[in-house]
Amino acid sequence: MFWEKRLASWISRMRSQPGLPVRVQLWNGRHFDLSTRAPEVTIRVLRPSALAYLLNPSLANLGRAYVEGKLEVEGHLRAIIDVANTLAHRAFHAKQNSTNRWLWPLSHTRHEDAAAIAYHYDVSNAFYAAFLDPGMVYSCAYFDTDDQDLATAQLKKIDHVLTKIRVRSGDRLLDIGCGWGSLVIRAAEKFGAQCTGITLSKNQYALATERVRAAGLSDKINIRLEDYRDVSGRYDRITSVGMFEHVGLKNLSLYFSTIRKLLDENGLVMNHGITTTDVLEGHARYGAGDFINNYVFPQGELPHIGTVLKAMQEGGLETLDVENLRRHYARTCSLWAENFERNADRIRSLVDERRYRIWRVYLAGCSHAFQHDWISLYQVVCGRSGRDASGLEWSRRYMYPSA
Repeated sequence: MFWEKRLASWISRMRSQPGLPVRVQLWNGRHFDLSTRAPEVTIRVLRPSALAYLLNPSLANLGRAYVEGKLEVEGHLRAIIDVANTLAHRAFHAKQNSTNRWLWPLSHTRHEDAAAIAYHYDVSNAFYAAFLDPGMVYSCAYFDTDDQDLATAQLKKIDHVLTKIRVRSGDRLLDIGCGWGSLVIRAAEKFGAQCTGITLSKNQYALATERVRAAGLSDKINIRLEDYRDVSGRYDRITSVGMFEHVGLKNLSLYFSTIRKLLDENGLVMNHGITTTDVLEGHARYGAGDFINNYVFPQGELPHIGTVLKAMQEGGLETLDVENLRRHYARTCSLWAENFERNADRIRSLVDERRYRIWRVYLAGCSHAFQHDWISLYQVVCGRSGRDASGLEWSRRYMYPSA
């Protein structure tokens, strides 16, 4: 049969390269090992039609086949992710003229952005609570050491953000994409700021409002369901943590010029967000971008850090400080993935099997991507451009008070 010849050729090709500890189990009971090593991962092909995904193993194809239940995979999650990336890497380099596909910028209307946010964030608050830290912080943590726990590292990240932009008592602080409210609560409690948090997620809005009320901070914090393009007023400090990935390449200059309009003359901004390491800003390699766009982050677009800095300047902002936290996000995603595995039964009771599978491979895959320099995370501090130099800091010592 045709599929038997293709499968035999593929297995022969896999065995001719450095061995993969993988067993392929067919629907008819037959199995093939791709190396002489004991299998660490077993891929079960449930029907002949599913072979098409395995024989063309981009991360998009492998991810789709797993999510849609066409392939079953057994083994430790980290080993599964390593195998998938190795298969995709080999398939990519076996093809001629294979490059990351360049993307047309998306339009990012208010309606499209609200729908994309609802798809990703309004799964349920209980779902996110099952793998995040108790503070419900869904962004890169900041670790002192490998073994620091997630909750401590997330609180340290929030303090790091607020310290970098020198938040003072009485400052008017705007948090764009406030999530479940952890940053504004900390800014009000510890730093004495008057805070406004905005989000497009109805679930986040409801829980953040409840948490502010429970903390007795309703007089200091206002949570609003609002698009950043509709915000008015002036603020001494502006934070955007894990939000600008949703802005879109086409809208970056608009985003930063909007921030400038909202920023007081001597104010400071922290933009903390994921960037691609692909200077052409195409899809993430080996089909990972297709999988994420289709299943995880519709409307998501990652700029290169060079594009970010250029767009800031175009928007009337001066870059004052840049810090790379790629290692920190690899660790953060790894801990989220471990929590996800540990709480698998609870998560399966909260969402359907399809969404469970999407997030299982997404979190572990993100850890791999940060670990291997496919994507990165930068904190960029900026202020209004054109200011006199005498208002700038001499050094970065104030950012690390415990150092």
